[in-house]
Amino acid sequence: MRIATWNVNSLRSRIDRVEAFLDRHEIDVLALQETKAREDQLPLMGIEARGYDVAVSGTNQWNGVAILSRVGLEDVESGFPGQPGWAKDVQGPAEPESRAIGATCGGVRVWSLYVPNGRKPDDPHYVYKLDWLTRLREAAQAWRDGPTALVGDWNIAPTDEDVFDMAQFAKSTHVTPPERAAFQAFLDDGYVDVVRPHAPGPEVYTYWDYYRQRFERNRGLRIDFVLGSPAFAARVTGAFIDREERAGTGASDHAPVVVDLD
Repeated sequence: MRIATWNVNSLRSRIDRVEAFLDRHEIDVLALQETKAREDQLPLMGIEARGYDVAVSGTNQWNGVAILSRVGLEDVESGFPGQPGWAKDVQGPAEPESRAIGATCGGVRVWSLYVPNGRKPDDPHYVYKLDWLTRLREAAQAWRDGPTALVGDWNIAPTDEDVFDMAQFAKSTHVTPPERAAFQAFLDDGYVDVVRPHAPGPEVYTYWDYYRQRFERNRGLRIDFVLGSPAFAARVTGAFIDREERAGTGASDHAPVVVDLD
């Protein structure tokens, strides 16, 4: 079985690329982030015609996650237990955002996750991000004993080699000690970064900002991950980052990450 994750940065804008990606790599399960649409706004006919079932959690314009599967799609959950909310208005209620969706696909529990960005270390959104990760960890502890994959855009670069220039990010989110500690906590609980053994070394990134030809100069970040439970990790036979999908006109600023299971 081949599972992939991709922050597509608007599914409506990149539906042709998604369909071509599914065909080119014969993907069985694709987790998407930043779909930026409600299900009724998405052009899904081509995907469904290819034999994929689709589960979507999204609202108009912001965030949004989805799972496409041609090996079954069961027990769909929008949001995880205890997921905290975000108040868009200072005086408004905190409501869960469309940042997590889970489904069982071919016997594997897949969670498509779009971790909050955090904005700046002194921003309320940073506090929200850390709380979101804490609550996700609490929920994920109950999923650890089965074949589970926590996949998506984590908005964390867990080590210095996951950043093109630490000096530029010294006072930014994604690399602060609390964020890195939150990521490490999942590893301490037994989840495994199943891609790193197959894509080792520095300058192996998954995200390149559109700013100043950062992709062409390979000035990127590694912030998209597949964390597998022990049962999932034991089945991984290979993995790669489809860097070329970031190239060309109309590309997302993230590259897909692909994992093969026996």
